[in-house]
Amino acid sequence: MIRFLRPFDPLRIRLLVFDLDGTLIDSRLDLIHSVNAMLQHIGRPELDGDVIASYVGDGAPALVRRAVGDTDDEALFHTSPANPSNGVRRQMAVLSNKPVKPSRDIVQALGLGDFFVRVYGGNSFATKKPDPLGVRTILQETGVAADEALMIGDSSIDVSTGRNAGLWTCGVMYGFAPQSLEEVAPDVLIDSPRELGELLR
Repeated sequence: MIRFLRPFDPLRIRLLVFDLDGTLIDSRLDLIHSVNAMLQHIGRPELDGDVIASYVGDGAPALVRRAVGDTDDEALFHTSPANPSNGVRRQMAVLSNKPVKPSRDIVQALGLGDFFVRVYGGNSFATKKPDPLGVRTILQETGVAADEALMIGDSSIDVSTGRNAGLWTCGVMYGFAPQSLEEVAPDVLIDSPRELGELLR
């Protein structure tokens, strides 16, 4: 069900900026399996899937550190491709806190590369979401005004990022951290990727 928390005109939206994990791709099981395989490999007990999912949102290094405790061992950082959610055709970009190389690799591996004008990751800029630098760069490079763009994500980090850059925001309830959307309410909430298409039709 589409729920407008603040009124805006979806027909004015020219650019969609997507979060990656849990929003554009359904990566929950892949991340859970990857983290538990890593933990098993280094001789640590596996974690419950819901616990691992709660660690997602601040990029791969933060996910690994939360799973194994603080570490400087870069070899432990691991990501894997996932299944795409059913998306929407429009001028689109990806802004993830996952490092840029695996973000781009995932988008390409899923055959989605041609749909996005930009794909940026957590190490593309000096700061990560919720800092607005990444979004502002995408706006500048695409020539789209902030009030003609929509930030789409499954967490309060994504909503805060959009707000900090002056974008409209859409929270998705099917991702990793929909409960965090209560902390920073988006302009609109959707329950499925199909509803995004209905919203922008």
